[in-house]
Amino acid sequence: MTSAAAVPAPVATFPRLPATPLAVTAVGAVSAAGIGLDALGRAVVEGIAGHADPVGLSEETLPPRPARVVPELPVAELIGRKGTRHLDRTTKLALVACRLALDVHPGQVGERSGVVLGTSTGSIRSSSEFSLETLRQERPYLVNPSLFPNTVMNCAAGQIAIRHGLHGVNATIAGGHLSGVQALRYARNALRQGHADRILVGGVEEFCAQSAWGWHLSGALDVDVPVGEGAAMLMVEQEAEASAAGRPVLARVLACETGYGAPGGLSDALASVVAAALERCGRRPEEVGAVSYGATGLTGLDRVEERAVRAALGGRSPGRGVRVKETTGECFSAAGVLQIAGLIGAWRHTAASEGELALVTAVARDGNVGCAVLEAGSVG
Repeated sequence: MTSAAAVPAPVATFPRLPATPLAVTAVGAVSAAGIGLDALGRAVVEGIAGHADPVGLSEETLPPRPARVVPELPVAELIGRKGTRHLDRTTKLALVACRLALDVHPGQVGERSGVVLGTSTGSIRSSSEFSLETLRQERPYLVNPSLFPNTVMNCAAGQIAIRHGLHGVNATIAGGHLSGVQALRYARNALRQGHADRILVGGVEEFCAQSAWGWHLSGALDVDVPVGEGAAMLMVEQEAEASAAGRPVLARVLACETGYGAPGGLSDALASVVAAALERCGRRPEEVGAVSYGATGLTGLDRVEERAVRAALGGRSPGRGVRVKETTGECFSAAGVLQIAGLIGAWRHTAASEGELALVTAVARDGNVGCAVLEAGSVG
């Protein structure tokens, strides 16, 4: 167990360069709380559970476990009907979240805009059903070819770029619970290297019988924790660019760090990563006023996460604890960006003071840990 008095020192073999803050200028969110950032922020602050009826989302028998699903997805209203007939739910969720983010500043995308999308394996349902069809049909080549594109991991990111003319960097990060932090790191490096002027950073996960049964049988979730779905997209860019264009900054991403902990050492590893992230952006533990937790409901890991945060912050817990999963359910690879969206939504709903410092933490059973440091902008 990690003691509050002995925080593991950040492991480094070279000096840590200061991180250039990234400005978050728009957020699009689709979750069990509803459509939009305001719906998510209100639900998180007021402790409202998201929509729980998955009727119509699966023809398969679902496990005896609660669900949190998007109540109504306005695909035709936001992205039109053309070309959407064969799109799977993962891609539709991502496209709607993207449209919501882009609509905040219409006409401000530009050809040098890009997209970095976090995922687990793409659409688990599409891959499973396509594979099953190869066994059901007389010969594998009789499978409907229009179903194949949805099985490709970067299908959603590709559709986003095609539909919105994003000619900048296009990447899909398969990091599971760490996808959100990893996608932000990727976007930060791409902007720093000049591969894009602004980047949509997101995460997406659909609700389906395949993933619901996987979570249920794995024992990785506490018995009463719902399986969820959702998508969130953050428009990130250099703050100087945003200021020059007159786009308000909702939040600043000050640092993103990831690490690995051996079995039994997850708490120490996460505490070290939190300390490294704060060191990277030159902030002190006592300045942290909020934490958006990522391991809520993950059997055993929520306690590991809380213990690590307390250790890294000198034995205290911040006054504001944001637990997005209590509203959205377990959204796996979408969880990290939904944590950030939920934090910004909560800041906005409570008219938080500009400059409040927050951590967004993530921990996975495979040993991966991560932390992003955010500062509230003009969220009110």
